[in-house]
Amino acid sequence: MAETSGRLLALLSLLQAPREWPGSELARRLGVSTRTVRNDVERLRQLGYPVEATRGAVGGYRLSAGAAMPPLLLDDDEAVAIALGLRTVTGGAVSGIEENALRALTKLQQVLPQRLARQVDALQSHTVRVGGRGRQQQEVDGAALARLAAHARDREILRFDYADHHGASTERRIEPYRLVNWGRRWYLVAYDLHRADWRTFRVDRTSNVVAVGHRFTLRPLPADDIAAYVAGKTRQVQRQVRGRVRVHAPAERVVAIMGNWAEGGIESLGPQACLLELGGRTIEDVAFWLGVLDADFEVLDPPELAAAVRRLADRYARAVG
Repeated sequence: MAETSGRLLALLSLLQAPREWPGSELARRLGVSTRTVRNDVERLRQLGYPVEATRGAVGGYRLSAGAAMPPLLLDDDEAVAIALGLRTVTGGAVSGIEENALRALTKLQQVLPQRLARQVDALQSHTVRVGGRGRQQQEVDGAALARLAAHARDREILRFDYADHHGASTERRIEPYRLVNWGRRWYLVAYDLHRADWRTFRVDRTSNVVAVGHRFTLRPLPADDIAAYVAGKTRQVQRQVRGRVRVHAPAERVVAIMGNWAEGGIESLGPQACLLELGGRTIEDVAFWLGVLDADFEVLDPPELAAAVRRLADRYARAVG
């Protein structure tokens, strides 16, 4: 019985690969006859595993989707990846699935070998998630995400109310294409029919989402790398005002300090100076980021930036005065 059970587990592990297995190949790998393979396949079916068999020269066995979720066999790397994913979800920004993820994680950790449990703990304790720079993050309903994904899959035109960062609401009629997760926020890439252009919507700012009953023909996406496209659009929103300064430091040093916030906005003026163009939501944000340069600088424009820097300097001076 133990030998039969072990063989069934080995057979199940093979069938979970996304391919069809000829009976002769399974028999060779398991070291049994093709008749034994047929009998073992029937045992798996009785246990609830939907094993399909196809005939012909290229036929064989494969595991398909069934009416219920049967137990799965995972190798070491798969188990570690799933455990890390579940731990991340339990503290993530998608509401409505934390409890389910926690139950699944509890079941997995009960049977996780100690060596793998240590790997998961080590990876989790030495991994830092990039948050929203201190701002309060809005949770997104998991069911709402699933519905948006289904509408995109089925190419259904949607109508919803959308609130901008000032809170003003407008009605949008869109063709949904992709959902993108960046940090703790979810974005919907869609074609806005009223504006005849591509738009990126924060999912937590949508409400009253309704399918209008019409389907759309797929358009070419606005970019090959949709994640990079969303990141670029989001940075545009975060850089509504801009300022230009001359920094008395090498361009390489300023690039290392500012990172993405000065992407494409640094021009070398020699070994010890560079021109920096920086953006932010407000002129005060730009003044603040100039303070982290740890280098002398001169404000070139706009005049409002020079005034914001003076206010910030006065505030710092009063703090130590």
